[in-house]
Amino acid sequence: MASDVTYEVGGRSYTGYLADGSGGRPSPGVLVIHEANGLGDHARKKADMLAEAGYVAFAADLYGEVAETLDDAMKLAGPLMTDPGELRARCTGALDVLRRQSNVESGKLAAIGFCFGGSAALELGRSGADLRAIVGFHSGLKTSRPEDTAAIKARLLVCLGDADPLIPGEVRDAFMDNVRAAKLDAQMLLYSGVGHSFTNPDAERFGVAGCHYDATADRRSWAAMRALFDEVFA
Repeated sequence: MASDVTYEVGGRSYTGYLADGSGGRPSPGVLVIHEANGLGDHARKKADMLAEAGYVAFAADLYGEVAETLDDAMKLAGPLMTDPGELRARCTGALDVLRRQSNVESGKLAAIGFCFGGSAALELGRSGADLRAIVGFHSGLKTSRPEDTAAIKARLLVCLGDADPLIPGEVRDAFMDNVRAAKLDAQMLLYSGVGHSFTNPDAERFGVAGCHYDATADRRSWAAMRALFDEVFA
């Protein structure tokens, strides 16, 4: 069962996408956070895949609109990346929508995100949100508040291409130093020769260098997420 859900955060209206695969049974809930261009087919498809696996998935809308060009996407994502408080508030509003669904099992929540959405999921974790797992696919890793990483309660998984020009080795190393200092349970999986946006078949839409779909990395990273969910929701 799938439907659009309109909700408000800070007096502004957003429309997310709910895919409920619970079959009426208490089931874990997974928040899905879109890439920089906004909520589109990619995040909706991933929510549908989670529902097929028996989860209740809610694809958040962090903008209230969808970007049609790269410049528009950067105008929407940029202010949120420099204002983690606002980004966390919008993510928390979407998480509350998921939490309120009648078939979501109390305390069994996770968040996943793609590119910008991975950064957003991590910032949600830094707010102290009650999440059991956070998974970032070709996820941004930088934060202006690294000290807040200690507030993360979830187990972390980030899946990255080692040829991703947007998330180079020094950024990956700094992230791992940060989570290690916070004594978090974290995994980083690297896929050889894989670039950015590897889970999205429409990765080359905006013509950004280094963005390419990779079916093998897409499949393997999704399987790694499923394995982590099996562990944390057991």
